[in-house]
Amino acid sequence: MVELEETVEKLKAGIGADNVLEVKYQPPRNVFVLVKTEKLKDAVSCVMKELGYQYIITISGVDLIKQNQFEVIYHLSDYSNTISLKVRIPRDNPKVPTITDIIPGATLYEREVHDMFGIVAEGHPNLTKLLLADGWPDDLHPLRKDVTVKQIRERLEEERKKGVRGI
Repeated sequence: MVELEETVEKLKAGIGADNVLEVKYQPPRNVFVLVKTEKLKDAVSCVMKELGYQYIITISGVDLIKQNQFEVIYHLSDYSNTISLKVRIPRDNPKVPTITDIIPGATLYEREVHDMFGIVAEGHPNLTKLLLADGWPDDLHPLRKDVTVKQIRERLEEERKKGVRGI
């Protein structure tokens, strides 16, 4: 745990302590750090380049519907510890900066979060559908909590009747 505490202190020094909004340790080797959205790229860069973390595990989306927000979580590892950088964004403007310029391997994860939640990774080189069918409606994101299975079925049936291919 001491090693993770040192990592968090170095991250605070790298991006400014006032840009770290919350820290939650999950022993024995994980920590979740909520950072300001505008400091996400700086935080990812600091963790990867200055703190020696080698790879991205995944990017997760969470619909915080009661708070009218989404949370995007970037899980990074150094093969022994995991630091999960979190940002919160408004539901009515679901945008985060892409991190593909720092971690090219993040491209598929950002596309997945876009498909499932409608969260746009601004600056992403190719934000095309990854998991959903080509004909899937662009404004229908199946992991949003305000979208029901019934709504999905009805919408897809409408699209089929219009002759949309691929769904």
